[in-house]
Amino acid sequence: MANPSLRAALAAKEFVVAPGIFDMISARIADRMGFKALYATGYGTVASHLGIPDAGVATFTDMVGRMARFAQGSVTPVIADADTGYGGLLNVRHTVMGYEAGGVTAIQLEDQEVPKKCGHTPGRRVISARDMALKIEVAAEARRSEDFLIIARTDARTSLGLDEAIRRGQIYRKAGADIVFIESPESAEEMKRIGGEIDAPLLANNVDGGGRTPILPAATLASYGYSIAIYPAVGFLTMAAALERSYAHLLAKGDTTALPEDVIYDFGKMNELMGFPEVWDFDRRWARPEGDDTAA
Repeated sequence: MANPSLRAALAAKEFVVAPGIFDMISARIADRMGFKALYATGYGTVASHLGIPDAGVATFTDMVGRMARFAQGSVTPVIADADTGYGGLLNVRHTVMGYEAGGVTAIQLEDQEVPKKCGHTPGRRVISARDMALKIEVAAEARRSEDFLIIARTDARTSLGLDEAIRRGQIYRKAGADIVFIESPESAEEMKRIGGEIDAPLLANNVDGGGRTPILPAATLASYGYSIAIYPAVGFLTMAAALERSYAHLLAKGDTTALPEDVIYDFGKMNELMGFPEVWDFDRRWARPEGDDTAA
């Protein structure tokens, strides 16, 4: 079931910073940190699972199990990327039902044409505002709990301009979206205007490493009217940098004995993170003396 703490945090005007997770190692690490929410990134999940671009190739079947595993393996509420809902209105209904049943707390739906493209990349095209509003209405009807939040994302800023993006955000809020996500504003001034013209909890997408939107401090975003800041890429970009550095060291040196400590995670900590102590405790409790083949 959806975790009610995210809705409560938004109602209490608490600013939510959500790191991107993309596999169960990143989910387990982030879940221990004390964040109010985790963001299950489509880009990172598709990359780690399929090794391909987040360009509309991954299906509901590819994603729902992974999003459910993130949610079920975390105490922290999980916000999950669901692209366009993987098709038309019936697909959106099916997606909402599947994500909610899996334990996700908030679902992100976007107004791109199918196949979608990753935000902050070129060539994104959007469907009509009316068609997207219908998707939001279907999503709101399909959910079983009000604690399951609907995030409506528009990619209209890049192709149709800021005025149209704001207009769509207002429409999607009226259609039933709990949170509005204007993708790819290109300046702090644009973000401030979004906050002033859309009466809804707002989500800011902070893409490290070269996104189109400036990364602003949480306090600044809150002052503009934003409620959530996601950092979808910080996890997989950090991991990629560490792996590249570690593998290059191994190739050059022929071993890992001089690998810098700040690059590699302690093996004992990894065992604990993955839950091996519980397995070892189970083995000890159920161990029988060697040679004892009697039935219990």
